[in-house]
Amino acid sequence: MLASGRSGGVSLNSQNEIPSRSLEVLRAIVNDYIETSEPVGSKTLVERHGFEVSAATIRNEMAFLEEEQLIVAPHTSSGRVPTDKGYRLFVDRLNEVKRLSPSERLAIETFMSSSADLDEVLSGAVQTLAQLTNQVAMVQYPSLGRAKIKAIELVPINETRTLVVLVSDNDRVQQHMVNAHQVLSIEDVAELRARFNAALVQQPFSSAVSKLEAFETNSPAHLKAAASVVAEAVQLMVDANRQEKIILAGTANLARQGQSPVANLGELLDALEQQVVMMRLIAEMKTDQGGLGLLIGKENNIELLSQTSVLVSSYEKPGSEIAKLGVLGPTRMDYAHHITAVRAVASYLTKTLGA
Repeated sequence: MLASGRSGGVSLNSQNEIPSRSLEVLRAIVNDYIETSEPVGSKTLVERHGFEVSAATIRNEMAFLEEEQLIVAPHTSSGRVPTDKGYRLFVDRLNEVKRLSPSERLAIETFMSSSADLDEVLSGAVQTLAQLTNQVAMVQYPSLGRAKIKAIELVPINETRTLVVLVSDNDRVQQHMVNAHQVLSIEDVAELRARFNAALVQQPFSSAVSKLEAFETNSPAHLKAAASVVAEAVQLMVDANRQEKIILAGTANLARQGQSPVANLGELLDALEQQVVMMRLIAEMKTDQGGLGLLIGKENNIELLSQTSVLVSSYEKPGSEIAKLGVLGPTRMDYAHHITAVRAVASYLTKTLGA
């Protein structure tokens, strides 16, 4: 069973026992509704799926599914649409997921082979996932709680301005321009570089701040001012590494006709832009043994997202905590394809970051 996040999943009244033909009817309703966004009736099911029974028999199966709260009539027509509970059963009973097409796989491979640092890799991965699924894609930055400082480089720009570069052992590169407020010779820059590297290389980010606090006091008198501003720049970059951060791509997909998963689209877009809601959600979502997690509709206890589905997969970066990437879209999403896409991008991401 695909992990259902914080809610623990949705149970069926009949002790999870649904007759096989009823499951086939549910599967057909879900697939048709995903494809057409129109309520599905018994006549359509018979015509499109070749059930070797009468429309009356299919109506009986649909009545049973409705009693089990797996489908519902959105209005007075004879058509039915899946409920959150119906989608959950559909996903949990998926016999197979869709394979990526050669062009989709090539798109992932091409991007991954051309990426350089962590920021570029994650940005490209989330854009690729948004293109593959036509949903909102998101990727969580790996927490650098276990990461260490690999190197600090000081690059003189002119007599007073210096570019401070911080490299972590997961190959994330950050840089910050500082004004030393004093003229620095090449020898001064070299001495500062040596002092910072001696004190901080191989130090975990979690302990770097305490090391930086002593820099101004312990620096030679002629370098105190420069050491202070460089230490401040390093601390800013260390703090940035320790903050939770996600990247989003494809938010415009929510505005496409027939795709909007909520009545108040503007409110949802505002929440996505602020990122706080999604950072909390991704951090709290549970995954199964295969690293996949899914929240469908009201399984999500954030009211604003109660008409959406959120699918995530975990990926790994050496020296970092396990992080997640995934997609958000309407409950009427193509679960079979999106599970494959999310899993594939996560796999490639783990491989690329570990190379």
